Amino acid sequence: MHDRRRLTADLMLLAAALAWGSTFVPCKIATAHVGPLVFNGLRFLMGAFFVFVWTARRLRGLARREVGGGILAGTVLFVAAALQQAGLEFTTAGKAGFITGLYVVLVPFFMTVMRQWPGWNAWIASALAATGLFLLSGEGQLTLAPGDGMVLAAAALYAVHVILIGRLVQQADPLRLSLIQYIACGTLNLGFGLTTEPVSESALLPIWWTFLYTAFFSIVVGYTFQSLAQRYAPPTDAAVILSLESVFAAVFGGLWLGERLSLLQVIGSGLMLAGMVLAQVRVRWPGERVASPAEVPLSNPKVCRKRVNGWPTNHS
Repeated sequence: MHDRRRLTADLMLLAAALAWGSTFVPCKIATAHVGPLVFNGLRFLMGAFFVFVWTARRLRGLARREVGGGILAGTVLFVAAALQQAGLEFTTAGKAGFITGLYVVLVPFFMTVMRQWPGWNAWIASALAATGLFLLSGEGQLTLAPGDGMVLAAAALYAVHVILIGRLVQQADPLRLSLIQYIACGTLNLGFGLTTEPVSESALLPIWWTFLYTAFFSIVVGYTFQSLAQRYAPPTDAAVILSLESVFAAVFGGLWLGERLSLLQVIGSGLMLAGMVLAQVRVRWPGERVASPAEVPLSNPKVCRKRVNGWPTNHS
C-alpha cells in the first residue's frame, strides 16, 4: 500500500512539473501586456475558484490550522511568484526555468540547517539535477541578466515552500489548504498590483488565454498536485521530480517558439532524469535503524531524516 501511494505521489509530482514547464512561455507572453502582480493575482484567484468548485463540500471541516497554514504558504508563494514573474521581464524563459529549478539543491540544504538529514542519495540526486539544469540553461554557458537575481531569490522561496507544504499536509487536508493558499496569494498579488501597476482592459483582452491556461495548469494541476503528493513524498525527492519543469519548459519552448535543444542540453535533461531515478532509491546511513510500522503509520508514511539522541533515525 505504501509503495502504491508513493508511486501515485511521484506521478502527481511529475504531472505538476509538466504543467509548470508548459506555463513559462505563456507567462513570458503575459509580461509584455500586464504587470506581474496583477497577472499573478488574477490567475491565482481564478485557480482558487476552480479548486473551490472541486472542494466546496469539504469546506465544512475547515480547521484553524488549515487557514493559518494556507495563509502562510500563500504569502511565501506570493513573494516567490512575484519575484519570478518580475524577473521574466529581464531574462529568457529558458534561463528563468533553470534558475527557478535550483531550489532542488536548496531544499536539502535548508533541511540540513533545520537538522533534518536527507540521505546521501538525495544530495547526489540534487547535484545531478543542478548539473543538468546548468547544461540545459544554455549549452553550459551561464551569462547573468538583470532579472536573474530576482529569479534566484524566487528559487530560495520556492525551496522554503516545498519544505513548508511537506509539513503542513501531514496535519491538514491538502485541498482545503490549497484553496486558502491560492486565495491568500491571489489577494496579496492583486491588492498590491492594483495600487502599483497600470491596468487596462485593452491590455488584458489579447492575453485572456494566458490567465485561463496558467490558472488551470500551473495552479489547479501544478500546486494542487504538489500538495496532494507531498503527503507521501519527502521534500528532497519532491524537489528533484519537480525540477523537471525546466526540461518540460525547454520542450514547450521548442514546440511554441521553435527553440531547439543542443547535444549538451539533451545530456543535461538526461542527468536530471537520472537524478529523479536516484532520488527514489531507499538508503540508510551506517548504524541507522529502520523505523517500525508503529513509528511510521501508513496513514502518514512521509519519512524525514532526523537525529534522535545523537543517532540518525527515520521519523514521520
